Amino acid sequence: MKALTKILTACAATAMLISCMGSGSRAMQNGGEVTGSRGATVMEPSPYGMVEVKRGYLKVGLSEQDSLWGTGSQTKDISVDGFWMDQNEVTNSMYRQFVEWVRDSIVRERLADPSYGGDETFKIEVDRNGDPVKPHLNWTKAIPWRKPNEDQERALESVYRTHEIDGTKMLDAQQMNYRYEVFDYEKAALRKYRLNPEERDLNTDHTVNADEQIIISKDTAYIDDDGRIVRQTITRPLSSMYDFLNTYIVNVYPDTTCWVNDFTNAYNETYMRNYWSSPAYSDYPVVGVTWEQAQAFCAWRTAYLLRGLGPQARYIQRYRLPTEIEWEYAARGKEGNPYPWESGDMTNDKGCFNANFKPDEGNYTEDGNLITSKVGIYGANSNGLFDMAGNVAEWTSTVYTASGVAAMADLNPELRYDAAKEDPYILKRKSVRGGSWKDPQSLIRSAWRSWEYQNQPRSFIGFRCVRSKASTTSATNNTSKKK
Repeated sequence: MKALTKILTACAATAMLISCMGSGSRAMQNGGEVTGSRGATVMEPSPYGMVEVKRGYLKVGLSEQDSLWGTGSQTKDISVDGFWMDQNEVTNSMYRQFVEWVRDSIVRERLADPSYGGDETFKIEVDRNGDPVKPHLNWTKAIPWRKPNEDQERALESVYRTHEIDGTKMLDAQQMNYRYEVFDYEKAALRKYRLNPEERDLNTDHTVNADEQIIISKDTAYIDDDGRIVRQTITRPLSSMYDFLNTYIVNVYPDTTCWVNDFTNAYNETYMRNYWSSPAYSDYPVVGVTWEQAQAFCAWRTAYLLRGLGPQARYIQRYRLPTEIEWEYAARGKEGNPYPWESGDMTNDKGCFNANFKPDEGNYTEDGNLITSKVGIYGANSNGLFDMAGNVAEWTSTVYTASGVAAMADLNPELRYDAAKEDPYILKRKSVRGGSWKDPQSLIRSAWRSWEYQNQPRSFIGFRCVRSKASTTSATNNTSKKK
């Protein structure tokens, strides 16, 4: 019995020794071979409301001469990595949540302001130990909407205004400004912008000039004393990593007047007054949103997701607008069809229309809708995506050029240009895809390209978000090479 006890004690001691030796013991077990350092497996759950578009190949563009305009279109064989994409277009309800979040952030900031009573519990400036932290709003504390005191009432009412004519109380749209920052990882990775001069040119043997100034541009913004957003593009010598951090302030309230501004000599006041605000349109795609506002929504949606995730957040990819090629690749479906559905017919075998568009000259109602329709009421394509043709056209992240895909790489193609405020307007055009409720059949093809200025809201343009995948997969779309 004593012998057995000694053996067990010796085994336990050996196990503890091996455990303490750590990687050295593993090297012994592997015979000294390099086997790699592996972290925990990244498990990426399916993002809410999104579907996976698997990586694959496609011939992008119109392969035949366009019969409508009599001009050819650039085509190119491309390969695209997998990504997640919103199954439906962003709805009024989703975008309204964004606007209300901006409203509530302003209210919390004012509730903590001494001018409105100074309730410091709405803004956290010290941790539990009393040590200073970066000031941030306390989103766990509820806003006293129902029973505010006198100071709180002033703070709550400060984000609303009264219509000068009919006395209607409404949200003060001009105050709904969202501030966010974007670090430009791509620019920071370019060798010509390296902080260490010796890393800027690896292909020559010339003497490095440590005093050489590298000029860099960055975007910044602030709100002036009159409450107006001032955007600036600053050009200065590169000095630190903060020169790659861009600051944006965007008024996020949608332009409800687009319904009357897009259509002259028409009575669309009903849509102007109800489309954004009425619950009846909650599940309809948001419109009147510029490319800049769509970008801000993506940034907010990312911040909303990452809040409270802790260390896991480093593996989560950010929400963004799809590239022009990602959009076409997803719209064509797994078969690479000219339309999101299998055939070129506008109706299915039951005689029902496949999309919300304008089937005939002036006849908007033949497909069952006059303007936009609820998202997801027409059939999905083979990727599981709804309304990739018609309903509303959709913003992409890509700058619009006539050369299109011809100027892009054949691997994850993209043309991106962040236009400075002083740039000519031709550089502020962004690619728009999919066609809308007001477009004929020829303009809702997956390959058809159009554009709009990045600050121009329209009653027929919306958007949806994508997220790159945190991990790759071997599965691919079964795309066709003959399209």
